[in-house]
Amino acid sequence: MKNIFLTLTFLSLSQSIYAANFNKVLVIVFENTEYSKAIQQPFFSSLVKEGALFTNFKAAIHPSLGNYIAMIAGTTFNIVNDKPIDLNERHIGDLLEDVKKDWKVYAEDYPGNCFLGKTSGDYARKHVPFMSFVNVQKNPARCAKIVEAKEFFTDFSSSKLKDFSMYIPNLKNDGHDTGIAIGDKWFKKNFDSILHSPNFPKDLLVVVTFDEGTTPTNQIYTLLFGANIKPGAQSARANNFYTLLRTYEDGLGLGSLNKNDVNAQIIDDVWKK
Repeated sequence: MKNIFLTLTFLSLSQSIYAANFNKVLVIVFENTEYSKAIQQPFFSSLVKEGALFTNFKAAIHPSLGNYIAMIAGTTFNIVNDKPIDLNERHIGDLLEDVKKDWKVYAEDYPGNCFLGKTSGDYARKHVPFMSFVNVQKNPARCAKIVEAKEFFTDFSSSKLKDFSMYIPNLKNDGHDTGIAIGDKWFKKNFDSILHSPNFPKDLLVVVTFDEGTTPTNQIYTLLFGANIKPGAQSARANNFYTLLRTYEDGLGLGSLNKNDVNAQIIDDVWKK
């Protein structure tokens, strides 16, 4: 009994230390680029020295939509195309609200008013995963959590970022229609000053990732930045959107969606000790 008690105490202590690594998460998603090409881009490459790079991170599926859904719901729900879909399922937003935490999505060129159309200018609904869930679509208060991306810079400056946020560049800035070299330049122009701001929150974890690669292996660039991340750390573990989701759930104290997240490994090898 004494050994069991000591083991449980150690586990509890370990989890409490781990959970202290971050209190807020910001996910920035780029498009359709294989790992080997993304890592060659100047700004993406420069962040490797300051963040933690995953060298064996695989997206879930082809094409885009299923990957975005997997990021927040722990499964692709067997989605095989990019057609608009309406899912009566739970997602990370539900977990957050269950424990009185909040979420927000900053989507470039989003027209607002719970727009459910496929596209609007350079905005694409398929890249904003919360818009695929009925419990968001039919709830005006939840739809209001999805805003045009300009609000991000105001929220950051005024220290009003939510517990979980996503920044979704438009079809040009994410590299989808223009190529990742353009995405890299846009990323540096818009986020270099954010990531290196003297006001960057110490408890903010920034996740920079892509929706999918361009080959069957589906290997993508994914990097963690901020929030007690060990600069220059690299992980060769087999990671994916489910290990990321499990890590958010654990770090923010959210519980599980009981999908692929429930048995996914928590990312615990890239933090400062």
